[in-house]
Amino acid sequence: MKLSIIIVNYNVKYFLEQCLHSVYKAIRNIEAEVFVVDNNSVDGSCAMVHQKFPNLHLIENKDNTG
Repeated sequence: MKLSIIIVNYNVKYFLEQCLHSVYKAIRNIEAEVFVVDNNSVDGSCAMVHQKFPNLHLIENKDNTG
């Protein structure tokens, strides 16, 4: 793997989706993996990731410890 991208999220579903579209556009010709670490969002962020970006690695934390 040439590049690992880690995005931390907490209740910003709209911005996370825009960020992921940008990331995937930027890594189109690069061997890369994408991780989203969600800190117990309640805005549907995880559901959106599961639906629209099923190939990334989603870590769903049960707490937001900061």
